[in-house]
Amino acid sequence: MIKYNIVNPVFSEGDEVVLTAGPYEGTPGVFLRVRKDVNWGDITERNGTVRAHPLVWLARSRSTAAQSVSDVSGT
Repeated sequence: MIKYNIVNPVFSEGDEVVLTAGPYEGTPGVFLRVRKDVNWGDITERNGTVRAHPLVWLARSRSTAAQSVSDVSGT
């Protein structure tokens, strides 16, 4: 049996993210790093707590996504 690892290369240290699933859905934070298990990453939540979450539960926050679009469009 072949085992595949899901890797999400979209996130870099310092990216603003939000949890889109799981028991803490809606929690904003800042991406820190991918863990040894590359399907998981650490984020710092607004209260300073560092927690690990599956990368598939993370998305860029809207403020970061909007900034990225303006950077590309030059506005």
